[in-house]
Amino acid sequence: MSAADVLVVGGGPAGSSAAWHLASVGARVVIVDRARFPRDKPCAEYLSPEASRILSAMGALEACERAGAAHLAGMVIRAPSGARIRGEFAAATGFRGFRDRGLALRRPVLDAILLDRARAAGAEVLEGEQVISVLRDSRHAVCGVRVRTADGTERDHRARMVVGADGLRSVVARRAGISRQAIGPRRLALNWHYRGVGGMSDFGEMHVEREGYAGFADVGQGLTNVAVVVPRASVRGGVGGDPSAFLERWIASRPHLASRLAGAERSAPVRVTGPFAVHARRAWDKGVALVGDAADFFDPFTGEGIYAALRGGELLAPYALAALEAGRPRDADAALRGYDRARRCAFAGKWIVERLVALAVGAPWLLDRAAATMEAHPAMANLFVGVAGDFVPAREVLRPSFLARLMLGGSFRARPSALPLSP
Repeated sequence: MSAADVLVVGGGPAGSSAAWHLASVGARVVIVDRARFPRDKPCAEYLSPEASRILSAMGALEACERAGAAHLAGMVIRAPSGARIRGEFAAATGFRGFRDRGLALRRPVLDAILLDRARAAGAEVLEGEQVISVLRDSRHAVCGVRVRTADGTERDHRARMVVGADGLRSVVARRAGISRQAIGPRRLALNWHYRGVGGMSDFGEMHVEREGYAGFADVGQGLTNVAVVVPRASVRGGVGGDPSAFLERWIASRPHLASRLAGAERSAPVRVTGPFAVHARRAWDKGVALVGDAADFFDPFTGEGIYAALRGGELLAPYALAALEAGRPRDADAALRGYDRARRCAFAGKWIVERLVALAVGAPWLLDRAAATMEAHPAMANLFVGVAGDFVPAREVLRPSFLARLMLGGSFRARPSALPLSP
């Protein structure tokens, strides 16, 4: 095939977002993915209120609504002590998201919608092609990929730039030599759908236990997404070839969760992913950039994944275009270096929050204290949930005054000077 401007490896939210944003302004974009769509993937399937802004820009929001996406009014977090943090996206915190609700939609449906939008913008999509290596030019810059098809045939796809959107185990990151490091606690996530879960509402739920945590969320069509996240060390091979049995034991040992699933019917096989908590030292190299989980895959407690994937593609587009238009290789490199800086600026606060949350989840006494404070002061809970909704800046919960009150108690008032981020 003729060389593309941009070759995107991975057809999930990150890849589709990058492809749409680039193809919409005239770039020749090709997406390659090892899977054939629709395909399922382990995921909490949560889309924050601010994710709807990007979905709307891509022309995908109405399609998600028509597909039966569930609406989420906020989050409830249950600490090991039983204290509950209840935060509402529409609460008067001084900040307002693109919408006053989040969404939840099954990944096979969401991914198909996003890929269709990328195609509509002009991107070509090649399914069933697994990337096995990257191609390099005379200056050692990445200039394409080699793929293997289902029948074992190998072929090369060349491009002026490659975007690695191929997830946690990114082949592009490894083959391009972009180093990634494990940070924080290492955990595994087990995920499946149930029909007929008791006590569900329009709030997402997180239940933090002494060892791991469980998330419950309505994803539409009468289904509940149930995800259990446990320390990798605690599993000790217990998942093995039978993750369903491991989950049944884990849930059964926690009566307040087991009662919710009594009489419910599991509608899909249990899926396992991880260990996560992986961070790229930088998200670019000559001729290549990383987006989504390929760059960073943090603890899923705050539900950052899909928004970060969509936002990453949006962030990359202007810098990728600048790189394509650059007259000299060093100017192209400078453009991608600019993307890395912009990405770090955009996500730095959330990264810190996610690390603090991971610490609290691993130290139940710490979460119990924080939960007791936020239970007594709903304005603090609303701010925290707003950060998880991606419309409240992370700095609001990282202020020394907020953290001191969180741990020590005392009165709290939301800052009246805080202004809405979006109309």
